Amino acid sequence: MAVEASPHRRRFLFISNGHGEDWIASAIVARLPKSIEVNAYPMIGAGNAYTGVCPIVGPRATLASEGWRNVKGSLQRDLTSGGLKTIPPALRFLREIRGRYERVIIVGDVTGVLAAYACGLRDLIYLDVYKTGAARLYSAAERFVIKRACTTVFCRADNLAQTLEQVGVDARSAGNVMMDTIPDGDYDAQSRRTRPLAVTLLPGSRALTAESFELQIDALRSLPADQRPDIFLAVAGGINIDDLAKKTGLRRTHMLSAESDDLGELSDGTLSVHMARGGAMGNLLAASDLVLSQAGTATVQALGLGKPAITFVNPRDRRSRFNDEQKLFGEARTVVPAEAAAIGAALRGLLENDEERRRQAAIGRQNIGGPGAMQAILEAIEA
Repeated sequence: MAVEASPHRRRFLFISNGHGEDWIASAIVARLPKSIEVNAYPMIGAGNAYTGVCPIVGPRATLASEGWRNVKGSLQRDLTSGGLKTIPPALRFLREIRGRYERVIIVGDVTGVLAAYACGLRDLIYLDVYKTGAARLYSAAERFVIKRACTTVFCRADNLAQTLEQVGVDARSAGNVMMDTIPDGDYDAQSRRTRPLAVTLLPGSRALTAESFELQIDALRSLPADQRPDIFLAVAGGINIDDLAKKTGLRRTHMLSAESDDLGELSDGTLSVHMARGGAMGNLLAASDLVLSQAGTATVQALGLGKPAITFVNPRDRRSRFNDEQKLFGEARTVVPAEAAAIGAALRGLLENDEERRRQAAIGRQNIGGPGAMQAILEAIEA
C-alpha cells in the first residue's frame, strides 16, 4: 500500500509486531502532538490497539502463532501454515514507504528492525521491549544491523544499552516503557469488590487463551467457596467470549452498566467473573491483589505494579524463553505445572499469606522497574 506524503505536516510511522507491542506503541502515539500525522503498521494481527488512535497502513498478516515465540515449534507451524506468504507483502510495503515518513519508530523485538534494514530504511528509532537484560544480550549480528539501521535505541536495562554503546549506537536506558503504557479504561473495578481479596485473570491474547482460561477457572473452583477472591478478567481484542464460556461451562450475562469497557459477567451461580476489555486492564490490576497470568507484556506490567503472578508451564512452552523471563521475574512469579490442583494450591497459599504477597510484590516492583521512559522517548521522537 503506497502512502502519500504531506508537504505540510510532520509524518511518523510506528511499526509494531505483536499484541502487547501494539498497545505500547498506541499509548505513545496518543501522547504525541496532534500536529504530527501518525500512521501505524502492525506487522501481525488486526492492530486493534490503534483503533481511535491513528490510521493503520500496510498489509494485514495473520500467523498461526500470532508472533508468540514462547511456544515450541511456533516458527515451524507458521511456515507450514502459509506464514512465508506474509513476508513478500510486508517487505514490499516497507520498500514503498522509504522517504515518505520523517520518523520511523519500531516497537517490539529485533524482527522489525531486520525487516526495515533489509528494505533500505535507515535512521530508525527502536524501542526494544523484548530483551530483558537478565538473560541474553545482543548478538554480534543484532549489533551489526542495529548500528546501521537505527539512530536511537531505548532498552529495558542498562547492560543492554551499554552493549550497544560499545559499538557506537546511541542507546538509552530510561526506564521500562511498559510501565508508562498500562492501559486504563472506562470500568470501575473497585465498585465491584465484595470480598477481602481480588485476582485478575490474564489468560493471554492468542490461540491458547481458552485453554488457559479453563485451567484458571478450574483452579478457582478448587478453592472453598468462602475463600474465593473477587475475580476479574481482562479480555484481549479478538478473543471470543462465547468460546471462553463454552470451555468453562459458565454462562454470560451481558453488561448492565453504561461503562464502555464493561463486558458483563461469566457465572455458574457460585463463581462469577467480572469482564472488561483489555484496554481497562489497569483498572483491574489496581483493584486486585495478584494475577493468574499466561500473558506476555501484561505479566510484566502486573509485576511492576506489585501484583504477584502465578503462571503455569504449558508443555508446549519454549523453555529457553520462559527461563530467560524467569531470571528477571524471580520470586515475584510463581511457576506451577499446568494442573488445576497445582494452580489452586499456589493461589490459596498467596491468598492466605499477606506477608508473602507483600514480599513478592516488592520483588516484582524492584525487578521490573518503574515508569519514566515515556518522556524520554517522546522527546527523542519529536526532536
